[in-house]
Amino acid sequence: MPNPQSKLLINLSFLISQPTGLAIYAKNLFPHLKSLNPTLLTAEKFPNSNCYQIPANLTPEQGTKGHINRLLWTQTQIPKIYKQLKSHLLFSPIPEAPLFAGCRYIITVHDLIALRFPRRFDPLTPYHKYYIPQVLRQAQHVICDSESTAKDIADFCQIPSSLISPIFPGYDANFFRFLDLPTSNYFLYIGRHNPHKNVQRVVAAFAALPDRSEYELWITGSADKRYTPLLKAQVQELGLRDRVKFLDYLPAADLPEVINRAIALVFPSLWEGFGLPVLEAMACGTPVITSNLSSMPEVAGDGAWLVNPYSVAEIASAMHELAGDAKVRSHLRALGLARAKLFSWEKTGRETAAILDRYL
Repeated sequence: MPNPQSKLLINLSFLISQPTGLAIYAKNLFPHLKSLNPTLLTAEKFPNSNCYQIPANLTPEQGTKGHINRLLWTQTQIPKIYKQLKSHLLFSPIPEAPLFAGCRYIITVHDLIALRFPRRFDPLTPYHKYYIPQVLRQAQHVICDSESTAKDIADFCQIPSSLISPIFPGYDANFFRFLDLPTSNYFLYIGRHNPHKNVQRVVAAFAALPDRSEYELWITGSADKRYTPLLKAQVQELGLRDRVKFLDYLPAADLPEVINRAIALVFPSLWEGFGLPVLEAMACGTPVITSNLSSMPEVAGDGAWLVNPYSVAEIASAMHELAGDAKVRSHLRALGLARAKLFSWEKTGRETAAILDRYL
């Protein structure tokens, strides 16, 4: 049962059983907000937490129907719960909140990629183009993952910079760590298969390696019926079917070893709000090839090899040198491990709690 003295609600209606970026962020963040005595709006049960049980059909796992259900529930039911519990503030780790309902709220915006890279005929276009900007404009404060995202929020939604606070996400140092395992023969990509993730150029760069027959490219991330078939067709056309592996969604327990054994994480995304795989790979001591655009330089610092993500030749050159030069890999490993130590969920939680407490 929720604590009647709790004045802070945390919206966890979007959590899924196979967590990716948004759910990873929320699940790692809210334990560090316990000092604020929040009530969690959740379909899951979290021990030693104040939980208000909500429907379980509000997540991306139910597809478009789940998304619509969640938006309707957010608009109609959160205001009732907010009033019932005499709340003072709602915190939503995603940019969703009830509009014109008298609820004071703070949200986290992870990126505005849907506005930067709009997709034709996408049924969610109105959601990204109209709903999210309005949510931002009615928020008491907006938290985001990077300075790059803060600039996008100001530019796309005309939010004053005084109401935007970039706070870097963290990682679990007990989980993502250097295991001192032998390096295997594969390059690794982690993430969705959306066009802005630039996986097609990763495949093209792998195909351009002069000694590609000695290596493999492992592509993780849940299959997407819109984009995965295009990548598989590209792999087939380039004659790489026996060199490129599609691993689908990797359970969290498998990630540290898979990352540790890779020659390098290849993550030249065209745009990211943060780029969690970059941080997790650096924390594992795995060399990282990533973009010189948007938030990736903020995350990587000098701990990764930055490339122009639009240049297949640059991506391929970085892959070729890392595969063939153990000294370069060792140098990047040391830089990445040092860089990763600057990030933690405890630090993310402390900075987030300070903002929430200010508005409570």
